[in-house]
Amino acid sequence: MDDSVSENPATPGGAVLFDHVAIGVREPTAVAELLVGTLGGEPVAAGPGNGFLWYQWRFGGAGVLEVLEPDGPGDGFLYRFLDDRGAGIHHVTFKVPDHARALERARELGYAVVGVRADNPGWKEAFLHPKQAQGIVVQIVENPRDDDEDDPAWSRPFPTTPAPARVPAALLGLRCVSRDPDRARTQWAGLLGARCDDRYDTLVFRWPESPMRIAVEIDPDRPEGPIGLEWSHPGKLPIAAGPHPLLGTAVIEAARSS
Repeated sequence: MDDSVSENPATPGGAVLFDHVAIGVREPTAVAELLVGTLGGEPVAAGPGNGFLWYQWRFGGAGVLEVLEPDGPGDGFLYRFLDDRGAGIHHVTFKVPDHARALERARELGYAVVGVRADNPGWKEAFLHPKQAQGIVVQIVENPRDDDEDDPAWSRPFPTTPAPARVPAALLGLRCVSRDPDRARTQWAGLLGARCDDRYDTLVFRWPESPMRIAVEIDPDRPEGPIGLEWSHPGKLPIAAGPHPLLGTAVIEAARSS
């Protein structure tokens, strides 16, 4: 284990939280049935966004998956994403204690930060573009108040689902591909404060206060980006490993301790 990064270098003394993974889908009902009835997810919060609706479920081990549904004009970003790629992983979200310092650090490392919104003290956000961030959108958020779900203006009903699975699966995190280990370390550790465990041709990034991790396979010959969601189950994972049409990405079975 490489413990050289023990705190967020963008905000000394503060912890970065890997908050959730988000997937884009056209219609969330069937996905919700899978996430709840098969995988045992519990509702966290749901609400409207700018051109989308969002729903979050928490799984065993406390990992959170967010489902994005397009809303509004048909030329919105999520419609374009789904038209180009179909359902699949859209972004990962990190919560930071000092948004301005995190963005300053990103620019120092050569990232062109986009979509900056910092006028609301209760919600500041910005993004790293996938062309610079190894094939995935990275959302950087400062959210000192986690009570939006209690605000009627933000609350939204969840899709109807069956009874939750009695034994939930654990969402362990995301698996990606990077062509360059140094760039992977710069992004997840140097900017976002992860600790890195080097395992042969895979780097595993963990945040001490977060339940999920990001595993990065190093391969200079493959396209960069996310390749699947990692899950585990106390018994047998109740979903087949491999590409899943509803999730738009691979289901990867892994042990909790890996």
